[in-house]
This record gives sequence, structure tokens and C-alpha cells, in this order.
Amino acid sequence: MNPLLDTLQSYPFEKLRLLFKDVTPPANLSHISFGIGEPKHPTPALIRDAVIASLGGLAAYPATLGSQALRESIANWITKRYNLPPVNPATEVLPVAGSREALFALAQTVIDPKRNAAGEPAIVLCPNPFYQIYEGAALLAGAQPYFVNSDPARNFACDYSAVPADIWARTQLLYVCSPGNPTGAVLTLEDWRELFALSDRYGFVIASDECYSEIYFDEARPPLGALEAAHKLGRGFERIVMLSSLSKRSNVPGMRSGFVAGDTAILKQFLLYRTYHGAALSTVYQTASIAAWNDETHVRENRAKYVQKFATVTPMIAGVLDVRLPDAAFYLWCRVARTGLTDTEFAQRLYADYNVTVLPGSYLARTAHDTNPGRNFVRLALVADVDECTEGAQRIVDFCHALAR
Repeated sequence: MNPLLDTLQSYPFEKLRLLFKDVTPPANLSHISFGIGEPKHPTPALIRDAVIASLGGLAAYPATLGSQALRESIANWITKRYNLPPVNPATEVLPVAGSREALFALAQTVIDPKRNAAGEPAIVLCPNPFYQIYEGAALLAGAQPYFVNSDPARNFACDYSAVPADIWARTQLLYVCSPGNPTGAVLTLEDWRELFALSDRYGFVIASDECYSEIYFDEARPPLGALEAAHKLGRGFERIVMLSSLSKRSNVPGMRSGFVAGDTAILKQFLLYRTYHGAALSTVYQTASIAAWNDETHVRENRAKYVQKFATVTPMIAGVLDVRLPDAAFYLWCRVARTGLTDTEFAQRLYADYNVTVLPGSYLARTAHDTNPGRNFVRLALVADVDECTEGAQRIVDFCHALAR
């Protein structure tokens, strides 16, 4: 067996299962889960209809490169969404079977696992807290993850100035997530300026995970993206790859449809890797994806549902926990310290007393630089409908009031 598999840690939801293993929640309360970030809004009819109409495509092998029509629809969407000059669908866009698969595979493409003269492995920088795929991708590529803690006092921005020069010198890949999971923080133009300067100096690739980019609260202020930031700063897409997905934008996580875009040299090698990796997107889902990328009406309607939920739930939770409206995405990142419980104790007792699931923040982070930045936080995924989210929030309020008595 590949010995690197032994370096992987348990996934957060496996840890949660073990935390709840001996707990029996009250039978008179239906289960409400804020745990998994899986959209629960209905899939738009235009996408379902496109799937049905294209079922004949099951008789053909899909091309790894994807259809020209799909690449063109994605390129057009990127160009309009981020106010860019025309993006080349032939060289700057590649459809993928979901951003999760691509985030993992990208590391296998760009990491050179040979150790340096001092016998040290390559470094992959990850935000902390983070999406665990970044860590697994680094480890299985033979690299070493290095975690950059987020700072609550700086809107959960990562402090890249604290990274030593010798770490930057070994860095080959930097993962960023904007809007962030779990904090919802969005990188500013100045943040991007700093990261681009570091990439220029040390030569590492930036992988920008933007799968939450279309969940935000002000139609006039969509989150800034990596390619957009590069254009605003007068540079090209060298060493920059953005990854996005239809899962959250269009409520189709089961389609596993997304794309990577950016540096043409990286995408050329990534296509070569994926040709052997064999993760081409089904022709049925390619056709349905074209319908999704070409339509913004269902996306605005989807955002409006999240705006309603956050406007209702955030003030309720803020009355009992330390929380604020995030920049974007569909998570509330709540500090539970004032309850007197740790994040794991809070999650376990909330489930035991009120049959509500939240995810402990420490499960989404690693202890780095003498601290776990997720400790004493919990993540709430507001993915269900407004009534269920409101009911779950009220149970959390009741739980916290009961703790205070």
C-alpha cells in the first residue's frame, strides 16, 4: 500500500460521528443538521430538463477536455462575472468533475516531490481552518502542509507576513479559499497584491478555491476573484488557477460539475494529468452545465433565499453566541466560549438535548504555531429552507439560555 495513506487524518464528519456515537437525542424533536455544507434548495428545472433531454449522451465516452460549447459557456461566464477581457476557452478553461476532485488532482500535477539539498520536502501552504482536501492533496503528493492561521481580529484573514522566508522558499503550491470555508471571509485586493508578489518572488502556484463565490448578500458587491484581482492589478494569469463549481451556485452537488481556469501552461499539464486520471465530466452533465452557466436568474433567486435565512438567523444566534454576518458563503462561524463549553462539548450537548447538529471548529483546523484557530468555534451551514434554519436557530438559543440558568 502507498505509505502516504497513513499520513491522512480522519475527515471531520467521521470525528463527528464518533463524538455522537453514545448520544441519544430526544425522540420528540426532529433532527436538524447544520453540519454538512450540502445545498438543500431544489435543483432548478432548467438544469433537470437539460439532464433529461441529453440522456442519449450516456452512449458516448466524454472527452477529458470537455465540449467546446461547455468551455465557451464557462469562458463567457468568467468574462462577465469578473469583468475580464475575453477568456480563451481553448487554453484558459478546463471543465472538471467538481472542484473537490480538481483541488486534489491539481496538487498531483504541480508538486515536484523531490526533496531539496537539505532533504526537506516541498511545502503546500494552507489556510487554517481549512477544507481538508488541501491537506490530503499535499500529503499524497509527497509534500508537507504548512498551516497559516486565520486571525479573528483581522476578519479571519491569514497572516502571511508571519510565514518564514525558508518556508516560502520551499513552497510550491498555495491554497486559498475565498469566500472562505468556514469563516466566509473574502480576500481583498490588497491581500491578492501581497500573494501575487510572494508568488512572483518564490515561484509557487496559487490555487484559488472559489466554490462559494456566488453566495453573497449584496447584488452590487460580488466577491472578488483571483483572476479579477490579477486583471485589476495589471498582471496576467501566470501561476494562478481558480476553481469553481455549480454545486453551491446552482444546487446540483450530485452533478459534480466545475471548472479550473487561469494559467495556460498549468492547464496544459493539468489536462495531461487528467487524461490519465480519467475524471472526465459526463456528456449528460456537460450539457446540463451549459444550461446552468448560461443562466443567472436561478442564481439570483438562490442568493435571495440565503439573504432571507441569514437576515433571520444571524441576529438570533448573535444573541447567545459571538457571531456576525460573514462576507459571503453559507456558513455562520460562531464562537462558543461564553457558554463555558468547548466546541466539542457544545456540539455534543446540543445534539443530546435538542437534536441539532453543528460542526466543531477544531475539527476543521490543525494545531499550528501553538494554537488550533478553530477551537471554541462551531460552524453552522445554513443550507436547509428558512423555516428549518429558523427552528434550528431557536433550539440553539434555547440551549444557550438553559446553560445560563
